[in-house]
Amino acid sequence: MLINSSILITGGTGSFGKKYTKTLIERYKPKKIIIYSRDELKQFDMQQIYNQDCMRYFIGDVRDPERLEQAMRGVDYVIHAAALKQVPAAEYNPTECIKTNIYGAENVIKAAINNDVKKVIALSTDKAANPINLYGATKLASDKLFVAANNMAGGHPTRFSVVRYGNVVGSRGSVVPLFKKMIMDGIDYLPITHSEMTRFWITLQSGVEFVLKNFERMQGGEIFVPKIPSARIVDLATSIAPNLKQKIVGIRPGEKLHEIMCPSDDSHLTIEFDDHYVISPSITFVDSNYDFKVNAIGEKGKQVEQGFEYNSGTNKEFLSIEQLQEYDKWAEI
Repeated sequence: MLINSSILITGGTGSFGKKYTKTLIERYKPKKIIIYSRDELKQFDMQQIYNQDCMRYFIGDVRDPERLEQAMRGVDYVIHAAALKQVPAAEYNPTECIKTNIYGAENVIKAAINNDVKKVIALSTDKAANPINLYGATKLASDKLFVAANNMAGGHPTRFSVVRYGNVVGSRGSVVPLFKKMIMDGIDYLPITHSEMTRFWITLQSGVEFVLKNFERMQGGEIFVPKIPSARIVDLATSIAPNLKQKIVGIRPGEKLHEIMCPSDDSHLTIEFDDHYVISPSITFVDSNYDFKVNAIGEKGKQVEQGFEYNSGTNKEFLSIEQLQEYDKWAEI
């Protein structure tokens, strides 16, 4: 599907964008990979590593609809990864978060439709499910926009879906780099917000593979959720520094004890497949009548039980300390 295609990644200089680009170059022969982001220094740094003939670097902000329209000319597939993601920063700068995460999503949708892009996948977060902070609330709004965009497309061929997953091992937003910096700085304890806190845990490469597969699976309007393990934060800290003390410092503003990816309120819409869940749209699409229990490549799913919730605290699989150490090694590859 992606061979000899043009692919645009918003926020492409981030952890996901770089790993996705590396995978595309190694596995496919794309006509163009367009990195769309607003930080010229990050683009310069990335260009020193990825300078193949297919690479294009566009300075631009998702808040700028005209620049997005220009960047998407001739593009086949879009991955929307750009977002303001820091929970405390969003709480202190709510308007800026809304401009990027909500208005930016709307701009991506309009530009994709106007340029007849084939498929768009927007990256979401577990914080968008039953959100308690502004970041999560903006990503929920973004998810709703991308689902509804399949109606907004009208007679255009563009289809939109969402991928939602948890904490990415080793990414800039992960607690792991923070813990490691603290250790290098000589701290005599690691701060733990709550002794029972859990998070969904996924490697960057697994996230990339999931997005790649869902371009094949998608019909339009789905929220794809991978089946991934959970991690206890105390085990994570132990895996990084087994001999270092841990100190409970309290949950930060806007932080949950456990994360949710499939809320129980959406159980009537949630379909279970072998290695993932799909939250089907709550709205009806005017020009399509999809059976979301069978995806575009013929995989079959089944409706979950009423009240089902995919929660990091009640997940069936938890990573051991040894497994967390292995995940950390994979993140460095």
